Amino acid sequence: MEPKEKIILTGDRPTGKLHIGHYVGSLRRRVELQNSGQYDKIFVFEADAQALTDNVENPEKIRQNVIEVALDYLACGLDPERSTLFIQSMIPELTELSFYYMNLVSVSRLQRNPTVKTEIQMRKFESSIPVGFFTYPISQAADITAFKATTVPVGEDQEPMLEQCREIVRRFNTIYDDVLVEPNILLPENSACLRLPGTDGKAKMSKSLGNCIYISDSADEVVKKVRSMYTDPTHLQVSDPGHLEGNTVFTYLDAFASDAQVERLTSGEYASLDEMKAHYIRGGLGDMKCKKLLTGVLQEVLEPIRMRRAEFERDIPAVFEILRRGSEVAREQAACTMADVRRAMRINYFEDNSLIEEQTRRFASGNGN
Repeated sequence: MEPKEKIILTGDRPTGKLHIGHYVGSLRRRVELQNSGQYDKIFVFEADAQALTDNVENPEKIRQNVIEVALDYLACGLDPERSTLFIQSMIPELTELSFYYMNLVSVSRLQRNPTVKTEIQMRKFESSIPVGFFTYPISQAADITAFKATTVPVGEDQEPMLEQCREIVRRFNTIYDDVLVEPNILLPENSACLRLPGTDGKAKMSKSLGNCIYISDSADEVVKKVRSMYTDPTHLQVSDPGHLEGNTVFTYLDAFASDAQVERLTSGEYASLDEMKAHYIRGGLGDMKCKKLLTGVLQEVLEPIRMRRAEFERDIPAVFEILRRGSEVAREQAACTMADVRRAMRINYFEDNSLIEEQTRRFASGNGN
């Protein structure tokens, strides 16, 4: 289906406060896209229903973190006047659409999805994987297509999920009717932002691994976490040559620091981040000095976000009202899509007057059997 509007759909699982990996990987870009004026609609949602698939015995974790994620959204600059913020479980049409899509995907295809395989291994599900979690790509396809999203800004680890969504769209449109929109992925422009590692140097910053710097962390917490950050284990003396590969401090600097910041925060000692890197590689630059620069950069990024978050925290009912209104708007959009889907699948029995008339004539002629 040729889209009539440019629409963004993106979101997060409310399993905890959002961290700076979320910020550089998606949040910062969402705000830029929101403010660009290039999109007709922007939907940002909290995937609480999906989060319950692997937190079934701890629903309170999701319940408590819905507000945390909403506060992070608003603090980072998402504007409810320009972006629709909503909660997944408040849109029952998404569940219905997921159910229909399940008929279009085989178990073997889900098993081949690299993202699903990685998540299963990370959570050590093995044969005990919940069906709801296993079918996450189908649920995600429903989330995207219910809003006829043309653009999904995510990290590269989500590319297999988007491809699965496109497959579902193509199959549905071929079997039934051309009513669904095939989405495109929008990756971060800065390669360092594709997947920010944890402070311990592990491949993924994760709430469960305890290696996160949270968007809402205090200034003191940021200082403490940067000081303990993984660098180059072979860089034992300041005079030793250093390595950038796998060095978390420089990965973070690549993601956050501009050359202007580097020059200002080092009082002109380095005109650019590349200059600082060259010094570190040849030796003579200590890790603590690099960490001091990173701390300064992060504080400049996070301080205004902390201040905005504190403002929103003063009126929590107003935040819930933003989510309620956004969920109403989102449901209206999803309901329109579901009407198209039911019509294409020919299961809109009560709205299909031609069916009723045809059946009336058939039975009136005595051919009901």
